[in-house]
Amino acid sequence: MHRTMSSEKARKNKTTKPLDPPPPDDVLFGRSVAMLEVRRRAAKICGTNVPVLLEGDGGTGKEVLARWIHEHSPASNGQFVKVNCASIPGTLLESELFGYEKGAFTGAHISKPGRVELAHNGTLLLNEIADIDLDLQSKLLQFLQDGRFSRIGDQAERGVETRLICATNKDLEHEIEAGRFRADLYYRINVVRLRLPRLRERREDIPLLAEYFLAQFQEKFMKQAEPLSREMLHYLRNLDWPGNIRELSNGIARHVLMGAEARIAQESAASQVPSVRVNSVASGTVPLKQIAREAVRDRERNFILEALQANQWNRRKTAEALKISYRALIYKIHNGGLISRSSRLPAASQGDAPGTARSSAD
Repeated sequence: MHRTMSSEKARKNKTTKPLDPPPPDDVLFGRSVAMLEVRRRAAKICGTNVPVLLEGDGGTGKEVLARWIHEHSPASNGQFVKVNCASIPGTLLESELFGYEKGAFTGAHISKPGRVELAHNGTLLLNEIADIDLDLQSKLLQFLQDGRFSRIGDQAERGVETRLICATNKDLEHEIEAGRFRADLYYRINVVRLRLPRLRERREDIPLLAEYFLAQFQEKFMKQAEPLSREMLHYLRNLDWPGNIRELSNGIARHVLMGAEARIAQESAASQVPSVRVNSVASGTVPLKQIAREAVRDRERNFILEALQANQWNRRKTAEALKISYRALIYKIHNGGLISRSSRLPAASQGDAPGTARSSAD
């Protein structure tokens, strides 16, 4: 019996690995009204073992929030076990969740506990739960109703106590209407629902997140990077960020690894479309010539940003590279929103030659 328990413990240790420390609360939740509301509601349910449904686009931080809930709950003494339902084929997901007995199928040479058992007295995160097959949804529903299940190839029932958190980037009500998700399972997991906002819905948090990622990646890669200038932080704050926090993190990682030639926002800069233009086109109130002018201005703005990055934000060198006057470049920087209109340009120490600092009126 002792040998069996030891081997069981060894398999658990092999299956789960230490988690990276989560970001501090002030970074995770930031200062935006939307995220402070998420924090307020999440704090209320940490101490109660009720299922939680996290909704939000990819890259908005659903897994990080799930870990925060776990660490602030009585289940924190147990393991935090996550399953990405979208990455495991339906035929394998059942055995991954509930485990199997030796000889249950070809290749099952030993018995193996599933993720549900590993999460006993801890937290089980089912990420992208909308991608679970209907057949498996039925078995999952049964487990959620009474906390009991059977391994594949075993008749005996097992019971576990675990906190369930589900996450999805899909509209589950739409999935129900399409016949791809069980309504009874939806009502079972949707006791408390938290929606994480897109990064562009919490723009005031972007500078804080960018500085946090900069410090993290400098430590991870053991490499000192150029600090993020005031102009760069202002520019990042005004991008669309379709990839959300994950895209921002990847951009800062490029900045640390590759230096000035890296494009922090290479995906966003190409895909940014001002919402005012989209709304105006939909209502038929903007002439085609104006749309064309805005498109050209967006392309020019992105090109200037690339040139500034390539020249480490030295505006004199950038103006020479673009073959325009310094004053014209300053105007385009302001006009393109690459620096706050109400702020003054950095002094010579920020990269310009001595005596070349200008005010925003230039």
